[in-house]
Amino acid sequence: MVMVMRRSLAYVVLAILCSAGIHSPVRLQGQASGASLTPWLDTALRQGTADQRHAVWVYYRDKGARVTAQSTSLPVSARALGRRARRARAAAWNAYDDRAVASAYVEQVAVRVTRVRHTLRWLNATSVEATATQVRALAALPFVDRLDVVHRYRAEREPQEAVRPAAAPDGHRLRGLSTHALDYGTSFEQLSQIRVPELHERGLSGDGVLVALFDTGFPNLEHEAFSAMKIVSQWDFIRGIDDVRGGGDGHGTATLSVAGGFRPGELIGPAFGASFVLAVTEDIRSETPIEEDNWAAAAEWAESWGADVISSSLGYAQFDLPHASYTDRDMDGMTAVATRAATMAAARGVVVVNSAGNGGFHPTRNTLVAPADGLYVVSAGAVDRTGARADFSSVGPTADGRTKPDVAALGVAVKSATVVTTDSYAAFSGTSLSCPLIAGVVALLLQAHPAYSVDDVLLALRATSSQSAVPDNLLGWGVLDAVAAVDLELGSVAAPVEDAGAAVSRR
Repeated sequence: MVMVMRRSLAYVVLAILCSAGIHSPVRLQGQASGASLTPWLDTALRQGTADQRHAVWVYYRDKGARVTAQSTSLPVSARALGRRARRARAAAWNAYDDRAVASAYVEQVAVRVTRVRHTLRWLNATSVEATATQVRALAALPFVDRLDVVHRYRAEREPQEAVRPAAAPDGHRLRGLSTHALDYGTSFEQLSQIRVPELHERGLSGDGVLVALFDTGFPNLEHEAFSAMKIVSQWDFIRGIDDVRGGGDGHGTATLSVAGGFRPGELIGPAFGASFVLAVTEDIRSETPIEEDNWAAAAEWAESWGADVISSSLGYAQFDLPHASYTDRDMDGMTAVATRAATMAAARGVVVVNSAGNGGFHPTRNTLVAPADGLYVVSAGAVDRTGARADFSSVGPTADGRTKPDVAALGVAVKSATVVTTDSYAAFSGTSLSCPLIAGVVALLLQAHPAYSVDDVLLALRATSSQSAVPDNLLGWGVLDAVAAVDLELGSVAAPVEDAGAAVSRR
């Protein structure tokens, strides 16, 4: 077993903030001072046409000269403040990040661009759509620090298989064992592999835990699997409305049902008793690449609602030129905007669970997707029913040498609700399905241990999974054991959180 060092979350956040400008800046011709352009943006402007719209990040130098009571007040719910008090590390974040972006800055940017997309407090930035001429006008503003492209991705789709009617293999054995006995139907295997039914028997269901789920849309919330679900809030970050039913291809319906669906005899999710907030962050209406600012905006929104867990089944791969995209070298826990946003959520006590990706194995590099590369992100690998790694499941290590993924659950032929009818089910494969299973277990863990920090959750999951003694870059610490994670005495094991660069590449 390779010994690793513990690194404080405060240091990680500081390093991420410092790395925001990691790529050498480019000055516009004739520009002696003012905002810099990243090489990515400079290249995009050179390759584009004069009237082409570019998705651009506008990063500000500060939060404005005048700090008012309104700008310093925390834009979060009472629930979020309570979660921060229980789980956040005071040294890992400060109130400055929560201050509103200076409205005067945003207003001056807005009149110079084609469209404002999102304004984020944590990043102190606004994402916009702008032409090359408009970008040059932004670069001349004294309060603008730098400009960068909004990176884009191409979604990796998982295969779908038909579910054949079958009796629950062992579900009948649960009846009569206790007052919490449930009939899991053919969803029993995906839960029994990670020992969720035993926690349900103890009365754990995620009650009192708020789970945020990011996906493509949820057009079939009328499905029978959601009839008892508590949905607290919803927001479509593509269209800017509080209705998540208008888009989606069935992906969001599937992942939500796997995490928290409840239809005895058919499908039961690990966290069927949890409450949910739903966010649409991926646009499937066209073949254009998906953009990272939606994810970052959703993370800030979910945290402000008081989410305890974020479940994100959005795995992306490199997009074709000329669209700017991240590569395996950027999967270092500090570069991708989504990863930076995930780390800032973690600093405030939110456990972020993200699909590792469906890029499979590569002998010379990682196949991870952001934000699964985050140091404090639980990256979800996938296995089949025998516990063997699914061949599509992405592998590590991260670009800075850390072990990824973290843990794994079933990702092959996972029973899920579909959009076909209100009582239809199918089997889907991919780390998109193992992710909500793992997030559901995290909800059970937090119900059992409400004061657990993100570090505690990572420790409990890693220290009790199937290959905790010999983690590798294929399945990380292995297949989850939900019962062992809940029962673990934290003081009895060494902290497994790795220092960047301390892990040795192990396959």
